[in-house]
Amino acid sequence: MSAAWPAPPAIARRRRSAVLAMLGQLARQPRVWVGGVIVAAALAVALGAPWFAPHDPLAQDLLHMLAPPMWSPGGSAEFPLGTDGLGRCVLSRAIYGARVALVVAVVAAFGSMLLGSTLALLGGYFGGRIDRTISYVVDLWMSFPPVVLSLILLVGLGTGVDKVILAIVLVDWTRFCRVVRAEVLVTRRRDYVLAARLIGFSHLRTMLAEVLPAVLPLMITLFSIEMGIAIMVEATLSFIGLSVPPEIATWGQMLADGRNDMQSAAWAMLTPVACIIVTVLGCNLLGDGLRLALDPRLRRRDA
Repeated sequence: MSAAWPAPPAIARRRRSAVLAMLGQLARQPRVWVGGVIVAAALAVALGAPWFAPHDPLAQDLLHMLAPPMWSPGGSAEFPLGTDGLGRCVLSRAIYGARVALVVAVVAAFGSMLLGSTLALLGGYFGGRIDRTISYVVDLWMSFPPVVLSLILLVGLGTGVDKVILAIVLVDWTRFCRVVRAEVLVTRRRDYVLAARLIGFSHLRTMLAEVLPAVLPLMITLFSIEMGIAIMVEATLSFIGLSVPPEIATWGQMLADGRNDMQSAAWAMLTPVACIIVTVLGCNLLGDGLRLALDPRLRRRDA
């Protein structure tokens, strides 16, 4: 049995310097910092919802219906962002809504990336009939309007967070497949990939050790952008009542509940709108910053 030999010192130093250079590029991108802070803050709020929320998001206080925010006349510090038409704390519902939004965003984006990138690697690397078949399926799948396809899937699957995640994965995997496939087609013609095949690397080892690291920065960028798209899709589906059961607080459901009192209690609707805008903005800034930092072509163009 042959033992695995450690990498030569020169190769190890080269890898270490490449990692340090990548971290330095990330540190010099203000979009990465701003987007990362927003996303990290949203994750912290979602994870610490039981401690941050001042009230039960489902508790109704009929004596304080449509109470204004605490800085408005008649407001109270008991309800910092006021209450909705059923006397439920808007701040508590927004905090708990972040849990659903970010769970859907992270899991759905990861599932879409895994499915789409796997097919992209197979099609772009092998080419020929495999690539034509995958490209035909992608073109056929993308001919359906995404929103209509999501509605059809959820009508058939039913409501629930897992059903929403599955619907987003089945709709958005094509975005990863088309973009990553184009990068794989370029990467597979690189000299180091051809050299790996000449020295006896298997197809699987070549894809995982040579092609995948080259397209990984693009996948990470698409992942962060897909998180923002998934948040928007989940909010849209929960707004029309096809996302999660009514006993689970979501930002889209808060929009649907607050539209009836939009004239007299705008805060009940503006709060989830602000949450969606800020979180999606953070995901997009993070994705743009990662792309600028990790793609050497864009760095040269920017310079």
